[in-house]
Amino acid sequence: MNFTRWSARLPGTQRRAAARTDDLVTEDRLSEGAVPAARAEQLTVPVPAVDELPVREVLDRVPALVALVHGPDHRLSYVNDAYVVAFGLRTTGEPAREALPELEEIGLLPLLDQVLRSGKPRTVKSRKAPDGRSYTFTCTPVTQGHGGGGGGGVLVFATDVTDHAEAAERLRASERRQRETAVTLQRSLLPQELEEPDDLRIAATYHPGGTEAAVGGDWYDVITLGGGRTALVIGDVMGRGVRAAAVMGQLRTAVRAYARLDLPPHEVLQLLDGLATEIDANQIATCVYAIHDPNEGKLVYASAGHLPILVRDESGVVLRADEPTGPPLGTGGWMHTSGSIPLGPGSTAVLYTDGLVERRNEDLDEGIAALERALAGATGTPQVICDRLIRSAGVTAEHDDDVAVMVLQHPAHTGPEGELFRNAALELLGGVEAAPRARAFASGVLTSWRFPVELHDLGVLAVSELVANSLQHGTPPMRLRLRRTDRRLIVEVTDGDDHLPRRRRAEPGDESGRGIAIVATIASNWGSRRTPGGGKAVWCEFVLPKG
Repeated sequence: MNFTRWSARLPGTQRRAAARTDDLVTEDRLSEGAVPAARAEQLTVPVPAVDELPVREVLDRVPALVALVHGPDHRLSYVNDAYVVAFGLRTTGEPAREALPELEEIGLLPLLDQVLRSGKPRTVKSRKAPDGRSYTFTCTPVTQGHGGGGGGGVLVFATDVTDHAEAAERLRASERRQRETAVTLQRSLLPQELEEPDDLRIAATYHPGGTEAAVGGDWYDVITLGGGRTALVIGDVMGRGVRAAAVMGQLRTAVRAYARLDLPPHEVLQLLDGLATEIDANQIATCVYAIHDPNEGKLVYASAGHLPILVRDESGVVLRADEPTGPPLGTGGWMHTSGSIPLGPGSTAVLYTDGLVERRNEDLDEGIAALERALAGATGTPQVICDRLIRSAGVTAEHDDDVAVMVLQHPAHTGPEGELFRNAALELLGGVEAAPRARAFASGVLTSWRFPVELHDLGVLAVSELVANSLQHGTPPMRLRLRRTDRRLIVEVTDGDDHLPRRRRAEPGDESGRGIAIVATIASNWGSRRTPGGGKAVWCEFVLPKG
């Protein structure tokens, strides 16, 4: 056997070879004082060369498992003592399939064939053997000398790595638990059920990444603002793991609170920007906050460093909302602004995070362009479109980033369904005579919409109080708008004064102050907001009886 060729692979061989001393230490060397005299005497003892060591004795004492096989059927030539202790006595001369069944069980026999054919060593790491321990196997080709009868052989060298394997498994288990914790937290902070606006059909999905590092802070939400308006939000907290998910939860809660103030999108982002800085000055997040008003037929939005909203109109043309976009939340010092993009009946919009379109070694614009093409050809319900976009982007369970997608449709109501979605408006001109005209207009509209008498009377009363309040405290231009959906009746009055009314308790002797209180009592919900062009809108709504 050519011991020199494979002995260099044994653990510690290189260190022993480096320590070998062939020459005696000279007196000149000792005179330098580099080695003490006692040490120098020890170094003068000659060390035998590696080729002079008894091979069998070395192999028997190696703590690793060693076996030597030869020939095409890998007949066993030798196993060392450590191998016998691990797997028991073995009969030499037998093929490895019978003599070493443990190697067949762990799938090592094909590797022996490869080593014998190629003449190159092969290693397989951390394989669990029948004795329950884990080994790293190195198979090295050897040439047999006079004692082997010629031909090639393979030396199997197995190092016990059980402790390392168990430590690695514990680490993997810990990472899995951390990922499961982050995913559980992430999903618990997302809305369990999306709110269902009257005029929009919405579906959303969240896919965590395939590794612990890919569980991030993506989130989305749908918030009904009342008066037929809906807020839609999607965001992405930079970072990974539980920390990102926790920051996401705080931002999502804050968004819902700010949304109740019914502020314009850019003002909501301005508040979020300050909050993000307070939560963690080193943590930033991107976000899009949009408001849909079915009467305006558009999405009014503000973006803090987030990817553009995509909208496919009724004809199939895809629009990209690129501007305006400010820096991410948490950077501070930026005045956000609002923009708009059309979203009329028959349109579909998509809000998404970067995990859907961002790929390594690929420009981000290419990913967005691919999403535009997928959206242009996607039809069906929002959930169907959502699933199709996920598939077209190649998102799988092993995706390297988390993904959040929200698809919303503004359906075009036609036929019998169109009768359930109606609008009527009246410009309030003149002085006090505008109030009786508004009541007469409302009575006629509600009668034509075939509302029951009780709801008809409540609607007329709400119109009377809101118009009277606007005439007394507001300024022109004034307008009354009635709207019905398949679920509710909405009454809204706008004027040019931006002072928002509030509900207060009127004293018995007060001649005013009861209008808003009456509206709040008879209506299912009411509210007010400032309008973008200046002024305000005061609204209330009544839930329609089922059937």
